[in-house]
Amino acid sequence: MRRSLITAIVALSALTAAPFALAQGQQQQILPLKPPPAAPVKPYPAVKATPPQPFTDPSFQDFRKQLTDIAAKKDRVALAKLVVAQGFFWIQDKDLANKSKPGIDNLAKAIGLDEKDGSGWDAVASFAGDPTASDLPEHKGVVCSPADPNIDSKAFQALADATQTDPSEWGYPLKDGVEVHGAAQANSPVVDKLGLNLVRVLPDTAAPSDAAQPQFLHVATPSGKSGYIPIDSVAPLGGDEMCYTKEASGWKVAGYFGGVSQ
Repeated sequence: MRRSLITAIVALSALTAAPFALAQGQQQQILPLKPPPAAPVKPYPAVKATPPQPFTDPSFQDFRKQLTDIAAKKDRVALAKLVVAQGFFWIQDKDLANKSKPGIDNLAKAIGLDEKDGSGWDAVASFAGDPTASDLPEHKGVVCSPADPNIDSKAFQALADATQTDPSEWGYPLKDGVEVHGAAQANSPVVDKLGLNLVRVLPDTAAPSDAAQPQFLHVATPSGKSGYIPIDSVAPLGGDEMCYTKEASGWKVAGYFGGVSQ
């Protein structure tokens, strides 16, 4: 029930160890699992990936600011007022929402809002920080964020087949001209630059030993070179999405794709 063939392809790869996962394009979390052996680094066709555009409704921008403030304060009562009271949907393989409970209870369960580590509130802040959104056809008047990039799904599938890679190993640059460095350091030599095309993220990416140091992803470029890019310069495909609807009283959180495994 995902919103595009691209996200469906990525969903099929969920049983494998993905090399990276970004919280809606804002924050990286390196998976603690041992990755599978990487396919050889070779040149591959450049498949265009146009980043999604910001959702320009001014009232939506104000709503996002509200969510950001609420997340900073961890104010569950205030958050509940910005979630639909009834009709909240939570989609994984099916709709997991308990329709007899208020929307805030379903959202809390979907994102782990009550986790002691604060990860659920971090997720709210991360979604609120993403300016993109796109229509959800099966729910009239609902938009979901972050929006998918514009990608030819058939070309993407052919790319994954040709490179013998898992679809979850691919991301897309958030801007044109991202510099690829020869080492995981900002002052290291630039070995290549990325266009607005899919980029392969290698599974040997690891968290830096010093948490204060910038994080980098190890990538293979279409030209067949490998190097490192800043972690915040690329976004994954097929991640979780938070969905919103505009009611008479203003914007509300209407649903969620993904979330805590059941």
